[in-house]
Amino acid sequence: MKDETKGLCNYTLKELKKNGAEDVIISLETCTTSQIKFSNSRIVSMFQWDLKNAGIFASFSKRLVSTVLKEVSKKHIDETISKINKFINFCKENNDYNGIAKGPFRYRRIKKTHDEKIENLEDEGIDIVKQSIDIAKRKGIEKTAGLFETSSHKTFLLTSNDVEALDTGTEAQFSFRALKTKDSSGHFTSSARMLNNVDFESVCEEACEIANKSLNPGDGKQGKYDVLFHPMAFANLLDSFGNAASAFHVESGMSCLKDKIGKKVASSNVCIYDYGNLKNSPGTATFDAEGVPTRKTTMVKDGILKGYLHNTSTAKRFKTKTTANAGLIAPQPTTIAISEGKFDKEGLIGRIKKGIYVTNIWYTRFNNYTTGDFSTIPRDGIFLIENGKIKKPIKNIRISDNLLRMMQNISGTGNDSRIIQNWETEVPVLCPHVFVTGVNITKSI
Repeated sequence: MKDETKGLCNYTLKELKKNGAEDVIISLETCTTSQIKFSNSRIVSMFQWDLKNAGIFASFSKRLVSTVLKEVSKKHIDETISKINKFINFCKENNDYNGIAKGPFRYRRIKKTHDEKIENLEDEGIDIVKQSIDIAKRKGIEKTAGLFETSSHKTFLLTSNDVEALDTGTEAQFSFRALKTKDSSGHFTSSARMLNNVDFESVCEEACEIANKSLNPGDGKQGKYDVLFHPMAFANLLDSFGNAASAFHVESGMSCLKDKIGKKVASSNVCIYDYGNLKNSPGTATFDAEGVPTRKTTMVKDGILKGYLHNTSTAKRFKTKTTANAGLIAPQPTTIAISEGKFDKEGLIGRIKKGIYVTNIWYTRFNNYTTGDFSTIPRDGIFLIENGKIKKPIKNIRISDNLLRMMQNISGTGNDSRIIQNWETEVPVLCPHVFVTGVNITKSI
C-alpha cells in the first residue's frame, strides 16, 4: 500500500476523531477483476475492471454512520466528513452498540491465498475456456454457457483501536453449464484462491455427464422421498443455515436458530464449522472487518448448536467473545463447512430404496425465517432412485420443507467435499454429497 494512500486513511481517522468520533474504522479496498463469459459454446464477452473504494464507519456517542468513498482523495474525504457531521445530528442513539475490537493483533500467514499466476493470466484464460468448450463437444454437448472470473485484491484496515493491517489475495471462479436439450442440462462450478486448484476438466465432465443422463425426463410425483443432494444443491441450504447463525439475524427475528444454543439442530453425526482462515477458500481473510484475526468456529457439534457468529458488539450483548465474523452491523459467515462421512456418491445412492438425486437448486425462498419453512426448485439433472440405483430422470418438482427438520434428518454425508460458490450460494461452502431422509416433494408450477 502506497504511503500516500495510508496517509489519507490516517488523515480520515484523525479528522473524524477530531470531530467527536469515539470509534472509527477505515477500510481501503482495491480490486482488479477479469471476466470471460461464454454462451452457445462461444465466448461472447471479455471484461476487466479496477475498483477502489474506502469504507468509513464511525460512532459518535452511539450514533452510527457508515459510508463508502468511490474516489479516495483529500477533497472527497473532506466533503464526506462534512456530510457526516451534518448527518449525525439527525441520527438516534443505538443503545445496542457496544464498540469495536481493541488491537493491536498478531496475524498468522494463511497459506494458498495469493497466486501470481492469476495476476498474470492474460490470454491463458481464453485458452482455458476454449478447451473447456472442446471437452463438452467431445462429450456430445453442443451448447455450453458460463463464466471464468479472476480477481486480485488488497485490503488495508485502520481503526481507532490500534489496528493497522494489510491483506492481499487472489480468486478464480469457473462456472460451466452443459445443455443437451431444453429439459436436460448439467451445471457445476469450482472456486479457489490458487489457479491450479480450479479443476476445469472435472467441472466440465461432471456437468456434461449430468446433462447426458438427464435426457427425456418424465414428471416427478409429489410425496416423501429420501434425497441425495449434490454438493451444488446442499451448499445452497448450508448458505442459509450459516446466515441464520448470525447473531444479527437471531436478534432481528430472521433466524430459525433463535433460543437453540445447546439444543439439537442437526443429526447427531453432523458438525458444521465456519472457517475464516481456510486455505484456498474465496471466503478466507487474514482479519475480519474490525481487524480481529480470523479462525475456525464450531457452530454445530454432534448435532448440537454451540453458538452464533459474532462481531465485538453482538458478542458483548450475548456475554461471549467475538468469533471474528464482523460484519460491522451484521456478523457474517466466511466459509461454511459440514463434516464429511465415509461414503462416496455411489455408496450413498446404494443406501436409498426410494428417493431422488438432486444435482442443483435455485430460487430458495423462506416462507417463514423464524421457523425455517422454505421452498426451492431443483434444476438441471434430477433423477429417480429405486433400490439403490438411478432409474430415470424426472422434472417439475419442488422441495417444500423445513431447514431444521432437514438438518436433523441428515442420514449420511459423502467423502467428496468441494468448495461451492455461485450466484445462488454467495458464501463459499465446503460441502460433500448429503443424504437426507423424508424430504417433502411437491409439484413445481
